Amino acid sequence: MDTRIEIVLKQLEFARGYTLSLLADVGEGDWFAMPGGVSTHLAWQMGHIAMAEYGLCLFRQRGRTPEDLQLMSSSFRKQFSRGSTPEPDPAKNPPIEEIRKTFDAVHQQALTELPTFTAATLDAPCDFPYAGYPTNFGSLLLASHHELLHAGQIGLLRRLLGKSPVR
Repeated sequence: MDTRIEIVLKQLEFARGYTLSLLADVGEGDWFAMPGGVSTHLAWQMGHIAMAEYGLCLFRQRGRTPEDLQLMSSSFRKQFSRGSTPEPDPAKNPPIEEIRKTFDAVHQQALTELPTFTAATLDAPCDFPYAGYPTNFGSLLLASHHELLHAGQIGLLRRLLGKSPVR
């Protein structure tokens, strides 16, 4: 396996572990809370992380496959894409179970497929956004950075919900 893939896998696993630690003690009743005028909620953060990980780690690397619709519907991608506005009404969002299932399934699929990517795939140029390199490898690096950026927002939301910081 390419050393670059090993680096990306470790970064993705670290980012996901940290994100999950932030969510571990937050009840589903708080997933759509937007405390103190904050313009986002936990459910949107999770949906957005899933959508971005799909885009950066799967779609950019190998295009869309027929199986991808089982990972994430096109309506899910649109609702949680960059520039979308978090919808505060739970009834206008996918159910929490679907958000969580998509969040987990996309991550697992990325971890499964990453070891199959070749050096040629990693070295292929890509458009922004990416981290460090304007290549598919840079896109993969961005996935963990992006998740950690949103983990910071999740951390703020949990504090506004009265939770203690995670150490």
